[in-house]
Formats: sequence, structure tokens, C-alpha cells
Amino acid sequence: MRISTKGRYALRLMLDLAMHDTGENISIKMISERQGISIKYLEQIISMLNRAGFVKSERGSGGGYRLAKRPEEYTVGMILRLTEGSLAPVACVEEEQLCPRFNECATNIVWERLNTAINSVVDSITLADLVDAQNGKGENFVI
Repeated sequence: MRISTKGRYALRLMLDLAMHDTGENISIKMISERQGISIKYLEQIISMLNRAGFVKSERGSGGGYRLAKRPEEYTVGMILRLTEGSLAPVACVEEEQLCPRFNECATNIVWERLNTAINSVVDSITLADLVDAQNGKGENFVI
């Protein structure tokens, strides 16, 4: 499994919104400048996040984006699954695509454990944890 730039940038975008939350909307231009990501690419990502209800948007003067919920309510897994789809290391452990040989193939033990480990990590880290880590308050943050 390899996380694409879309997934990585979506996580950075959400982290930026969480870190700079003052109750005011944040422009895509400001996020672009802080993160060094093109506005065009951020617009594609923010559109996906907006449709999923992860962010709220406002147009016009004072418009921009903000998180729809508190940072504690978003996990890394939620954001990555939205942008990447399944995080399964191989197709045979995806529930909707179980391999016909699943019950007779010993290698699926490896894939199941890897899938469980990946999901355990990404589902245990919240956006708030990343804000704390970015602010240097995450010294007790253990993966």
C-alpha cells in the first residue's frame, strides 16, 4: 500500500485547518502558501472533503473553509479512506473482494495482520493528536 499525494495533502490540509482555527474561514490561498501545495490541486481535494461533510465552505468576502467538526472527531483513517479508498495492503482482505481461496491460503494470515495493523494505527490517531504533535505537545503521543 502506498498513500498518494492526494491522501497526504488531504491530511496536511485538514491539519492546517485545525491548526489555524480561529472561528474564521481560511482561504485556499493561505493554505496553499503555508503548505506549498498548488491552489488547483488543493481545490480538487477540498471539493472532495466538502462533499463528504469534512469541511464547511463559504463563498464571497470572508469566505473560505473550516472544519465541520472538532479535530478530535476526525481520525487519520477517515481522511485517508475518503481520499484513497481502501487501505488494505492486498485486495484479498477487502471485505467486498474476498478471494475465493481466502480460507485455504496460508498467506492471508500475513495480509490480515498487516491490514489490522494499518487500520489500528490510522484509526487511533486523531487530527487533534497531530495538532498536539505539531505544536510540540505530543511528546506523550505514542504510536
